[in-house]
Amino acid sequence: MSFLFDSFKGWKQYCEEYNLELFEAVIEYEITQKNKSEQAIWDGLQNAYAVMKDAVETGLKEEMTSRSGMINNGAKKVYKHPVAVLSPEFQRLISRALAAKEVNSCMGRVVAAPTAGASGILPGTLYTLQEIHGLEDKVILEGLLVGAGVALIIEEKASLAGAVGGCQAETGSAAAMAAGAMVYCLGGSIDQIFNAVAITIQCMLGLVCDPVAGLVEVPCVVRNASAAAIANSSAQIALADVSAVIPVDECVEAMGEIGSSMESKYKETAMGGLAATITGQNISKRVLIQDIEMLPDDDLAE
Repeated sequence: MSFLFDSFKGWKQYCEEYNLELFEAVIEYEITQKNKSEQAIWDGLQNAYAVMKDAVETGLKEEMTSRSGMINNGAKKVYKHPVAVLSPEFQRLISRALAAKEVNSCMGRVVAAPTAGASGILPGTLYTLQEIHGLEDKVILEGLLVGAGVALIIEEKASLAGAVGGCQAETGSAAAMAAGAMVYCLGGSIDQIFNAVAITIQCMLGLVCDPVAGLVEVPCVVRNASAAAIANSSAQIALADVSAVIPVDECVEAMGEIGSSMESKYKETAMGGLAATITGQNISKRVLIQDIEMLPDDDLAE
């Protein structure tokens, strides 16, 4: 038996009834529904977190220029800039989220958490949280499980895909996962964890998916950084016991309703938003020409 992650209210009730931590219910789910052993789950999480941290380090040390030219070592520029707008810690948070996502845009190895388009948010937030608070890996892995539970419910009640629900479904969901995970890692209660998720979703409702030239580069990379910042602000607010007012389940339902009513041109089609601007269209034409020029002669003949 395990909880099937159909609501946050149910998740809380299940954990209280069986005296479980939030992450333990996710382990049960993986064991019973996915036929995994507990050790395999922990090993997989450790490997995933190692890949996340490696993506951050790669993005900050290696050449990160995408074939389109739209991504050009932005993370390193932010990381090394001599002026910190708020604090060195915030500067590192932003640069790390950028770095991991730039690795994805440059065809490197990342963890889709929950999607590749949002792959910089959990690495940026959790790497920095661990550094600041000196947390053990085990705590971070438990936080990742909490984030996974958040994603399971969002997937059930709304969507995790930009093509279905816009960027709110991708970076919004990843930020919600990160906010909940961070509050858990800092000893927050179930209500505080779920408040962090709700506040994050409230801040990201309606965000469209409008990738320039159809590439997961612009504005996707910088949205990972802004989503990481929102996750941190939501966690800070929730830890102070500030209520989200609208319950988290209702916030997720609102996300699903907005995604359903959103025009298709705003859902990963590159037909609206920034992708439809004059500059966006010019970039798209240039990328298309580059793709054609790279085709073998026999493909061009066809």
